[in-house]
Amino acid sequence: MIIHVISYKCSEIAEMYFPTTHWSLLAQATMSGETAARGALNELCQRYWSPLKQFIVARGYPEAEAADLTQDFIVHLLEREALSKPDRSRGKFRSFLLGALGNFLSHERERRLALKRGGSQPHVSAEVVEAEGILASPRASEGEEAEFDRRWALAVLRASLERIERSYAEAGQATLFAVLRSFLPGGAALPSYEEAAVSAGLSVAALNSQVHRMRRQFREAVCMEVAATVSAPHEIDEEITYLYKVLMDRGTDLEIPES
Repeated sequence: MIIHVISYKCSEIAEMYFPTTHWSLLAQATMSGETAARGALNELCQRYWSPLKQFIVARGYPEAEAADLTQDFIVHLLEREALSKPDRSRGKFRSFLLGALGNFLSHERERRLALKRGGSQPHVSAEVVEAEGILASPRASEGEEAEFDRRWALAVLRASLERIERSYAEAGQATLFAVLRSFLPGGAALPSYEEAAVSAGLSVAALNSQVHRMRRQFREAVCMEVAATVSAPHEIDEEITYLYKVLMDRGTDLEIPES
């Protein structure tokens, strides 16, 4: 079932929403100081807070400090307009953030070294910092990048589930969602259709129809979520295929953590 949900071609529906969710277009809009665009970018960053924070934790920072650094990193991106450089072939937001975060952590360690030495010098050479063993490489190792991408994939699924949950809640169908949720990735132990039908107050045939409907909605939500993080429609399917592979490389026991 995971294969059917994640390994899904979005090409047919991409053009419906891609122009309004394209992250690099939003980024370029911040060049003129548009509050709405900046807010959209901030939302994207906040949505992927967990992969960013866990990457920092993997670099040796305590949880609380990693949370503070994650917030500082997001503020740094928005205030410095690092997302506003006129690069129309920006690529995947995931890759951009990982590279930017590596650089941010290296600069942060340089700054801390300068303070440790009691000087007010704004910059310490990379050679000196590296010699003292406190400069993190701005480039993630293969293992760090793989774990970041895995957490990113889980964040995509979590955000997609939240989209669906909101739509059901707005339609007054929160109870139905709670039943159908078990048939999507990361759900509780899969009940029988007969048990789920009783819980939902539906016939087995009606429940089966609702499950297929929710899975379709979820696939579309994944497409929409991924579309907001790439630079061209053709990259949507590529990114979904890659994220599916990342998850499957770690096995099929897919649990989607809370934010």
